[in-house]
Amino acid sequence: MTTKQKKEFVRPEDERLPIGATIGYGIQHVLTMYGGIIAPPLIIGQIAGLKPAEIGVLIAACLFMGGLATILQTVGVPFFGSQLPLVQGVSFAGVATMGAIVTSGGGLPAVFGSVIAASVIGLLIAPVFATVIRFFPPVVTGTVITTIGLSLLPVAAGWIVGTGEGGAAKGAPADNLMLAGITLVIVLILSKIPVGAISRLAILLSIVLGTIVAIFLGKADFSKVGEGDIFALPQIFGFGLPTFQLAGIISMFIVILVTLTETTADILAVSEIVGTKVDSKRIAAGLRADMLSSAVSPIFGTFTQSAFAQNVGLVAITGVKSRFVVTAGGGVLVILGLLPVLGRVVGAIPSPVLGGAGLVLFGSVAASGIRTLSKVDYKDNMNLVIVATSLAVGMLPIAVPSIYGQMPAWFVTIFHSGISSAAVTAILLNLLFNHLGSSKRKNAFVSAPTRSIPVAYLDAFEDGDSIIDGKIVDRDGNEVTVEHPAH
Repeated sequence: MTTKQKKEFVRPEDERLPIGATIGYGIQHVLTMYGGIIAPPLIIGQIAGLKPAEIGVLIAACLFMGGLATILQTVGVPFFGSQLPLVQGVSFAGVATMGAIVTSGGGLPAVFGSVIAASVIGLLIAPVFATVIRFFPPVVTGTVITTIGLSLLPVAAGWIVGTGEGGAAKGAPADNLMLAGITLVIVLILSKIPVGAISRLAILLSIVLGTIVAIFLGKADFSKVGEGDIFALPQIFGFGLPTFQLAGIISMFIVILVTLTETTADILAVSEIVGTKVDSKRIAAGLRADMLSSAVSPIFGTFTQSAFAQNVGLVAITGVKSRFVVTAGGGVLVILGLLPVLGRVVGAIPSPVLGGAGLVLFGSVAASGIRTLSKVDYKDNMNLVIVATSLAVGMLPIAVPSIYGQMPAWFVTIFHSGISSAAVTAILLNLLFNHLGSSKRKNAFVSAPTRSIPVAYLDAFEDGDSIIDGKIVDRDGNEVTVEHPAH
């Protein structure tokens, strides 16, 4: 094989960019997911009644372990890592469950023990779980990708509202909306500039420029950046040795199933965006990386790891498909975990700035899903019903987060996430209509009204008659005259 032929077989995700661009794009990934990765430890730490310094330790551990998990997922070793541009971080899916374990009397040690045990079980079943790829045709993946984008838009809205005096109930303050709007306009302008380095870094540059604007508007506060340690190593079992409670392990295993579902969806989504092929082995390797990282995380004082959907959107909007860019982002996360002062700098970026950039970022994920759905065949089948129902079910917990508040805990764990609920619904309906049932079954949404002709017209046909180019011909090929009734 010649050198030219070898180049033709290079996967899009294996592209290597100059070191400067690689680091720049990697930082862009970190800024995109930073708010999401620090939210779970912040919430759980508050539930556990930790002091601010202890919560800071939790956050640093999450950054450190998220970086290691990202490097494992993107670089990959035998049997571990999808080698796709996926950023890993603490999964938000388990926050409610872990909070319940804490308040039930087990505390953080019981949470860590439950995470370890459930993740080990998840590691064992990952290869089996990965075989469901054949049940993820475009009608399923397109629905899930669209739901991922739509489910992330409330995150951007929450960033715009912020935590100031306005509050979620009163709406976003006018200056927050203005700052988010300015950032959004900057993203659009930079994306239009016909210089690849600028357009691809539009999100990062807009966040930097938006923060500068926020400083002039008095909306940015970096005064607390110097408070606390500059350098700190992760503590091994810093919150005590893990304890193992059966109820906690079972509840966390349900979370693990949700995590496996969401990560599978993210792997398929990013592979669609990158334009590369994934099979069950590659999905299994990605899921194993998830589970191994999750099982090790409690040692350093953090929780379950999963792929971050918002970073899938960043891949879509920038067109930067290299997994090594995300590897660089993982390295930045590790450094942030070791240097809390840098984490405080990133944490000081005003949330409305992130919200303005997030609108384009997360909307691009939904647009990618719509593009995938455009490839689906909707003729003479139930695919439109599958998409419609799955999207609707996925939007329910997004539109009304408390909709399943009266349901059992296991049900809430699975369906409180719009991503997992849409994925489960789409998979089940696809199985029902396209595997167990006839894929050619017509339905009221896609079929035209049933046509009929009087039986008397059929009586006029003789054996061998047929219709060719709109004309009736007999068995010998002679045209049959059509007599029109007198008016």
